[in-house]
Amino acid sequence: MATTDDQARMEELGRLHVCYNTHKLWPLLKAALAAGQPLPGTFVGVLRRTAMVAAWQVEKDWAKTVAGLTEPVVNPGEAWTDRALAELPALGDTWRRLLAHAATARTARPAAKWDKTARALFDELDEAPDAVRRRLLSWLELAGRPRTGPPLPVLEYGSDPNEEFDPYNVDALRGITWLLALLPPHPDTVRALGTLVTFSLRKVPGLGPRSPKIANAAVLALSRIDGDPALAELARLSARITYKGTLKQLDTALTARAEAMGLGRDEIEELAVPSYGLTEVGRSVHTLGDCTAELAVRSGKAVLAWRNAAGKAVKSPPAGVRRDHGDELKKLKAAVKDIDGMLGAQSERLDRLFLARRRWTYAAWRERYADHPLVGTLARRLLWIVDGRACGFADGAWRTPAGDAVTAGPDAPVELWHPAVREPAEVLAWREWLEQHGVTQPFKQAHREVYLLTDAERATRVYSNRFAAHVLRQHQFHSLAAVRGWNNKLRLCVDDSYPPATRELPEWGLRAEFRVDGVEDRTGPDITASGSYLWLSTDQVRFYPVGAPLHTAHAGSGDYRPGWNETPVEPIPLAEIPPLVLSEVLRDVDLFVGVASVGNDPTWQDGGPEGRFRDYWTSYGFGELSQSARTRAELLERIVPRLAIADRCRIEGRFLLVRGELHTYKIHMGSGNILISPHDRYLCIVPKAAGAAADAGYLPFEGDRTLSTILSKAMMLARDEEITDRTITSQL
Repeated sequence: MATTDDQARMEELGRLHVCYNTHKLWPLLKAALAAGQPLPGTFVGVLRRTAMVAAWQVEKDWAKTVAGLTEPVVNPGEAWTDRALAELPALGDTWRRLLAHAATARTARPAAKWDKTARALFDELDEAPDAVRRRLLSWLELAGRPRTGPPLPVLEYGSDPNEEFDPYNVDALRGITWLLALLPPHPDTVRALGTLVTFSLRKVPGLGPRSPKIANAAVLALSRIDGDPALAELARLSARITYKGTLKQLDTALTARAEAMGLGRDEIEELAVPSYGLTEVGRSVHTLGDCTAELAVRSGKAVLAWRNAAGKAVKSPPAGVRRDHGDELKKLKAAVKDIDGMLGAQSERLDRLFLARRRWTYAAWRERYADHPLVGTLARRLLWIVDGRACGFADGAWRTPAGDAVTAGPDAPVELWHPAVREPAEVLAWREWLEQHGVTQPFKQAHREVYLLTDAERATRVYSNRFAAHVLRQHQFHSLAAVRGWNNKLRLCVDDSYPPATRELPEWGLRAEFRVDGVEDRTGPDITASGSYLWLSTDQVRFYPVGAPLHTAHAGSGDYRPGWNETPVEPIPLAEIPPLVLSEVLRDVDLFVGVASVGNDPTWQDGGPEGRFRDYWTSYGFGELSQSARTRAELLERIVPRLAIADRCRIEGRFLLVRGELHTYKIHMGSGNILISPHDRYLCIVPKAAGAAADAGYLPFEGDRTLSTILSKAMMLARDEEITDRTITSQL
């Protein structure tokens, strides 16, 4: 019989994540089972996790005994399981069996028998499907909350278990997503599943994505739900998710939907975008009692504007709306959140269309882009070529820079405008047109950097070295590459070989390669606890035909060679690469360097570990401007005269000079790093956010964080006597 001391010991062991000293577990379990005494839920939890995580230490008989423990249904200690376990006694046995059935979801997808059992349990419940859905969602929506139980001890090696899902509860969560897919479709279900995908793929230090298993289960559930909202969520996730396993599942789901509807893969993504209640491009008006709400997209964000019964604008929903129209108000607020998420996804999708060689008929383009209630808010801020004429949207019509209206027949071709294939005079004309009409593009288009073939690249003929010899943060580069559609393998310091980062361009019959190598010092701090390189060095950019064998290099060696049994294929001369393709690929690489380089990190002025990168940091942080930085400098020349601090600023070479009361400051227009004149003393200011671009007034495009950072630093330093941050004032 289990003694009081045994009970206390079980409670103590229940505070562990896993007990590797299993000899402490079995006597306690055996005594309690022999006496028929209930086991503490936390103790059952550590038994289950140990049987899963340390299975090699659990004998077969004990593993079978642990598998037979049915109470509690799920492990306590997580917000969602605590809620479920607290509610089950009042809900009855059928709900307990339904949750227990969810916990049996141990395969990648449910079998027909699993679905049949779930439907039978639904039939036993004395509740309407909507009530069942709300109950399941109330649990699911707590899945991202912090642990409710005592903090689990963190081992010296590995990840923090407090940041992970309980491995036993993962199957139950997966089962709940499958259950939701069997209920009638509802927007709340779709929204919750999409949120779960995103949360489950957030990275945990030492682990990687929190739970790809749950993310994939939620995608599968979305793919099994009929209706436009689920299709739209799949399309939104496809544009935002970078984790390869989940992205592959999203692609499979969207391709299957496209085939079922007799459409192409690109078309299904275009048609999947919902209007979210917008009745015209970027706007709808909703009447709630004697009040009105305007749902509008302004400056790339969804906003709600209210008018009370007297028609007066008010900042928040009137009391009568909150009292009598709670459901409608909830839907409007949900629409604001959904629109913001979809706008970001669609902006990224549109930015990737330049290399997709997409063309539309005029009729299809008007329906899917120009006049679409949501996508139209982006499309009308871009430039297009309609039946051979470049045009932008202003004063209610599509117009040329001269102001002439542009129309076309329903079958006329339409494509995105790109500066790499237009005359310089036209590019400048469109930049002036955007400024004249106050158009802020969702990403760089008219101001997009153009990368033309250089004399050095003509000399090297088949490769570009213009972005070689940089030092990048590997994990940041890896994430950026995925966002821009590149395939890349995270490099480990092991006896293995890796291909370069690649971007497939099937529409052009090409594959772009960016060669990178691990920065290696096996005795130093250059390797993470999991063995991956912290930094990479950059090398050549090359192009090969699609399907050509990949070269590989041993980890950290930089010596790329073809496989031993593969016939080498010569790289394609850069002069034969279409200018748009060359420009877009090199722009991606410039982005990788510009964002991930250790040279733009203001905390690296000492050169990083042991000062190894001091020379590189100095040359990058204050050296010649890259193409993207030169574009930024050209824009600053136009912006600075409009600033409130214009009389304190001027551009000189690579720097924006700012005259404060205490000093004059030189802000590098490539890295954003700062020197204090006249002795070029370094000033370290670490940005706390994305910058304060709003203070600069009109900007012709969104998304340049470095530009925002430079402007915010300039505005602060122009009033340097007002700075109160001691980390800054101590340097002045």
